Amino acid sequence: MTSKINYQIVTNNPTVKNNYEEVIFIEGSFEDVLFKVRDLVHTGFELINHPLGASSRMFFSPYRSIIIGEKSQKINDIYIETIENSIENYKKHMNIRKPDMVNGEDYALIDSELLKSSLEEFKRIYNYK
Repeated sequence: MTSKINYQIVTNNPTVKNNYEEVIFIEGSFEDVLFKVRDLVHTGFELINHPLGASSRMFFSPYRSIIIGEKSQKINDIYIETIENSIENYKKHMNIRKPDMVNGEDYALIDSELLKSSLEEFKRIYNYK
């Protein structure tokens, strides 16, 4: 029998904020979400989904939702490396171009759908009810 794994969603997406209870809402940018997740991972929280989107086009989204799991006593080096590399990669791409605010509503919807899919997979794997 699997125990219930708790999770939180770190997001700056207002759609996600309004549709989920387990939200740490960030008043800020995609990069601010990455920084908050980095801070949490450095204190022992699990990284459940990848910090960057499914495609390089999603770098230009003004919104991002990232799932973190329970806080552990032991800090996971793989999670730290993943979030640090994600921040570095994001900054490299964003030096060339800025977030696409014109299509912000579409990006909010895409982010919500990617989150929904990630949560379904997470719940299936961990037999979460």
